Amino acid sequence: MKLKTRTLTLPALLLSALAVPAFAEDQPAAADEPTKTLAEQLEETNKKSVDRLPEATRMKFKQAIDEVRESKIEKTAKQVGDQAPDGTLAGWDGEEVTLSELWKEQPIVLMWYRGGWCPYCNLQLKAMEESLGELEGAGARLVVLSPELPENAKQTAEANELTFKVLHDSQSELAHKYGIVFPLSDLITGIYRDRLKLPAVNGYDTMELPLAATYIVDRQGVIRYAFLDADYKKRAEPAEIIKAVKTLDNE
Repeated sequence: MKLKTRTLTLPALLLSALAVPAFAEDQPAAADEPTKTLAEQLEETNKKSVDRLPEATRMKFKQAIDEVRESKIEKTAKQVGDQAPDGTLAGWDGEEVTLSELWKEQPIVLMWYRGGWCPYCNLQLKAMEESLGELEGAGARLVVLSPELPENAKQTAEANELTFKVLHDSQSELAHKYGIVFPLSDLITGIYRDRLKLPAVNGYDTMELPLAATYIVDRQGVIRYAFLDADYKKRAEPAEIIKAVKTLDNE
């Protein structure tokens, strides 16, 4: 379903708030994106945030990332070769989707993003939109999930001119099954709670987020590719995902 208009429904604060740790306005213009890899775009955004944020704030976010990595979540989360947990989720139209029904038809690329307030997520979503035709041509279906409420996910899709629907992972229930959820560090909880209003955006009070994880699940429901990084500024490269899909036996 093509989303034609942009309707701004989130509180104005969210549109001008600190997009941790980068600012939303740090996102490169759409015209620049096709000539650059996602990694290059992410690095540009990160450099701008480094220039803007006080050193003390930057250090808090660095320490928070270190805490996530030290938790070993990258190792304890679902890995290549594991059976993918199933789930039934709905998008903003209320239509329910069961993952196992999708992967029985064709491999799926399962991708979590943190929220529309995150410029790194928006860059990733746009990059996947640009690569959607090639991904589908390789024989896979993109399935995007987020803990943000459906009405907020719809706004994110409209703002990024996405043609794919985002499924609501309510209270990160499915993300917990994949083992990719982590509690926010006390060092940065205030920013997410008070400035980004995360409980209101996600519809529940627990201060936690999923990794920006990407999985490829084959037709037997087995994970064949996993991108897991404690640093939210790092994302799976679309070209790498497509390459991995092409290696699957889709018979």
